[in-house]
Amino acid sequence: MVLDVSPNEEASERLKMQIGKQLSPESYQYFLSDATKERKPSPIRGLFPLENKPGVISLLAGKPNDAMFPFESFSFTVTNPSSSSQSIPVSLAGVDLTAGLQYGATAGLPRLNEWFVGLQERSHGRKSSEGWRLTIGNGSQDMISKAINAIINPGDPVLIEAPVYAGVIPLFKALHCDLVEITTDANGVCSSDLRSVLENWPVGKPKPRAFYTVPYGCNPTGMTATIERRREVLQLAREHNFLILEDDPYFYLYFGKAERPPSYFKLELEMPEVGRVVRFDSFSKVLSAGMRMGFASGPKPIIDAVDLLTSSANLQGSSLVQAITLALVEKWGYAGFFAHTQAVAEFYREKRDAFEKALQNHLGELAEWCTPEAGMFFWFKLLISPNPGEEGDSKELIETKAYEGGVLALPGTVFLPNGRKTAYVRASFSLLTAEQVNEAMRRLRVVILKERETQD
Repeated sequence: MVLDVSPNEEASERLKMQIGKQLSPESYQYFLSDATKERKPSPIRGLFPLENKPGVISLLAGKPNDAMFPFESFSFTVTNPSSSSQSIPVSLAGVDLTAGLQYGATAGLPRLNEWFVGLQERSHGRKSSEGWRLTIGNGSQDMISKAINAIINPGDPVLIEAPVYAGVIPLFKALHCDLVEITTDANGVCSSDLRSVLENWPVGKPKPRAFYTVPYGCNPTGMTATIERRREVLQLAREHNFLILEDDPYFYLYFGKAERPPSYFKLELEMPEVGRVVRFDSFSKVLSAGMRMGFASGPKPIIDAVDLLTSSANLQGSSLVQAITLALVEKWGYAGFFAHTQAVAEFYREKRDAFEKALQNHLGELAEWCTPEAGMFFWFKLLISPNPGEEGDSKELIETKAYEGGVLALPGTVFLPNGRKTAYVRASFSLLTAEQVNEAMRRLRVVILKERETQD
């Protein structure tokens, strides 16, 4: 699916008329953690913008003199999105390189921040005049960690889909959160389960102020939430007053046959009020994982709180990585960026198909799964027990026996916030060739059959 890189002005005006009112800035005091409310701005970084006034001689910041930086220029080549056989030269020098080598704004290089805002308008139909803003960090994980600390108090209840991205579980556990699991299935998060949990919430117990979800190609399940379920989650967020933490690193890795459902960030435009979605984007899957380029978009008071934490933790995202990213995306333009991400999605679709073919050939009668429509993962249930209906546990089989048999994967239990037993396994199809996948599934078949023999 190619995104609209030239939004229709008439449609945009109609959509603007439909946008609900923005939540008041004061209403976000309810969502901010106690630590955030006590945190003070950096006495130096808070004054950085004042240096931009013409004629001002700044004695403010302890910035090193860029004359002593040894780097004179950077040159690299990137693929041409419109022609895979060609490459495009990109150079970074002069004032753009200087900006990349120096301390910068906490929210990121202004031109790159503006480019990302334009990207959100083209990808999600969101205009910056709607009360949200954007900040750039060292990967989306950096942004998620800071957002969690900005809004969650130790011991707070948190709504979290299950299975869930294992990387966030330690963040909540460190705060001793009460993790309330919301089930998922082939259609993504079960909004009916979320409604049941909230409508039967214990009287007198504070309700959760946040729900964490990965709506496209969820790691580990690979599932994508339907538009109907997304709408119900948004309605529940309004009814029960919580924020939706939309972690979306696989948005541009959607390869389903049906039209991609809109993001929570876009869908909230349908609601009577906007400002309950905090969105996290990552370029790790489409540009480079090692560059650690990610950004968060959401209500200004929440993003301001994230920046406040950044200013005292690591000051800012890497200026050099931002400068390189800016040089690339400005060279490509939005059309080139979308053409590239379309090629990336098609690449992973082919990987998905090769994995599923091997899965069917070797584990067709020994496993159950749903076909992912985005992302890089298969989530399949091993039929470990020969007795129908008897649930197995994949932990020892995967961690010990499969590894001894030459296959390394992850048992499903690591993706369950409360660590219960499960027969599911997560396998990544992003790197392996068709031959490697086929051999891995053959080896896993041998392990499962041997395990079933011991249980007869």
